[in-house]
Amino acid sequence: MEPFSIPLETIYLYALIISGIITIIFVLFADVFHFHGAGEGLEFLNPVLIFAFVTIMSASGYLFEKLSSIHYLLILGISIVIGLILVTLLHVFVLVPVSKAEESLVYKESDLQGRVGTVITSIPADGFGEVIIESTSGRIAKPAKSFDADSIPNGTRVLVVQVKNGVLEVTVYQQLENFTL
Repeated sequence: MEPFSIPLETIYLYALIISGIITIIFVLFADVFHFHGAGEGLEFLNPVLIFAFVTIMSASGYLFEKLSSIHYLLILGISIVIGLILVTLLHVFVLVPVSKAEESLVYKESDLQGRVGTVITSIPADGFGEVIIESTSGRIAKPAKSFDADSIPNGTRVLVVQVKNGVLEVTVYQQLENFTL
């Protein structure tokens, strides 16, 4: 069949090229436009999924038209099913886990104030040592000095009082036991 006197394989090929380019552009620039879907309950209307569906459907349609002699409606049906299956797998195994991942592992030094860490290199009274702070996103090792000008031995739990010029100023952490109001 040739709608508008254009072979179907050419239509599939044009759809493949155009939707592939749009998909790549959208994936690269989606964060610039802050668009992540049409709504909370309508995740299947995510433009990445729509463009990926059109790309996969047109690619399989093109291949079937070029390499087989199956009826064009059957080719369209098979291409739609293949597109739906692959886009569902893309959504379940790639997009959902990525969307639930931590958005950023970047931290500001002021975020470290008030955190508890462990001395990994002893801090002399008038010098510098090193402290490691553990969090759910990983470990942060930073240079440190004593806030109270006391020496702090290796392995001691410390509280970050303030951060100046990338250096943590820490004091020995004393956890309150049996504290009641």
